[in-house]
Formats: sequence, C-alpha cells, structure tokens
Amino acid sequence: MNIILFGPPGAGKGTQAEAIAERESIPTISTGNIIREALKSGSELGLQLKQYMSDGRLVPDEVVIGIIKERIEKADCKNGFILDGFPRTIPQAEALDKMGIRIDKVIEIEVSDDIIINRMSGRRVCEVCGASYHLVNKKPQKDGICDKCNGTLVQREDDHPDTVKNRLKIYREQTKPLEVYYSKQGKLAVIQGDNKSIKETVELVLNALEA
Repeated sequence: MNIILFGPPGAGKGTQAEAIAERESIPTISTGNIIREALKSGSELGLQLKQYMSDGRLVPDEVVIGIIKERIEKADCKNGFILDGFPRTIPQAEALDKMGIRIDKVIEIEVSDDIIINRMSGRRVCEVCGASYHLVNKKPQKDGICDKCNGTLVQREDDHPDTVKNRLKIYREQTKPLEVYYSKQGKLAVIQGDNKSIKETVELVLNALEA
C-alpha cells in the first residue's frame, strides 16, 4: 500500500508513520531523508539537487519528485511506502500524479491549533545528544537536565509559540488544501487527534487503512 501522511506540525506524524511502517512492513520516506540520501548517492538527480543548493536556488518540485520516484523504485518499497511531509502543496500533489506515482490512501491527522501550540511549546531537546522531552508529557528526572547524558535541555526556535503560530498559518494556507484534493479522489481519511492519546490516535490511523 502506498500512503501519504500529512497534518500540522506537532501532530505526531512521525509516531503514526512508525506504527504504519511496522504493521505494513513498508518504509517511511521523508523529504529531508531522501534529499540527504540523494546527495550522498552521487546520482544524476542528487548532483542536480546539489547544484540548486550551491546556487542558493529553491529546488523545483519536479526535481524533488524525481528524487522521490528514484527512492521508491528501490527494493524495500516493492510492497508500498509512506510519504511523510510530502506533498506539501497542491502543485506538488499534481506533479506527483503526473509522474505516475500511485497513491492508495491519504491519512490526515487533524489537531486544533491551541493543542498544537501547547504541545510544541512544551517540548525540550538536549543540546548535547538531541534526546527529546516535554514539560508535561515526558518530564526529565531533573528539571532542565537530560536523563541520558546530563546535557542542558533547551527549547528549539521552531518550538517557540510565535514560530509555531506562523508555521500553522503556512500549513493552513499551503498544505490544508490537500484535504479537498485527495477527498475528491476518494483516497482521504481524516483522523481527529484532539484530546486523544498517541496510542488512541495510532489505533485510529491503523483502522483507517483498512476502511
């Protein structure tokens, strides 16, 4: 099964993707990871991508989709894959379709802005080892200190409330329209993540794949 997973920042898409990947035995493909892989591979598309980045230009959608297509042609994707974080816009979704990349199911995780802001603003990350914590949901044993390496816990710039609000605004303007796009294709399942535990949301996502 070929799956797209999308939702606002902080909706827990990574956890959902891991659960799907484990049950379906298919890989999760994130835009960031495939770009890094393409740069390391030295492929024609990877070299093209490197040139865009060196020139300080935005990478065109068709180039990114070409890299995705190259990735999903690998053996581990023969039974399917999960696209996490792509497409982000209608033009990207249209380009994906035009390149003949078949999508069977699209899962949208819907979480209200207030919950997202509270969730992300409470997140803390170890500046040494990168371990993640939360002021409410996953507290360290000692305030401000990493359990694993005793490093200092900091708030990432991306997690500041004002930054989160801006990211949510961009999401609503650019990515939210994918809901209508894939609904018209009969592929969309919307999962309400408000006031639900991660375990409950994972169960809803897995059930949606069987519908």
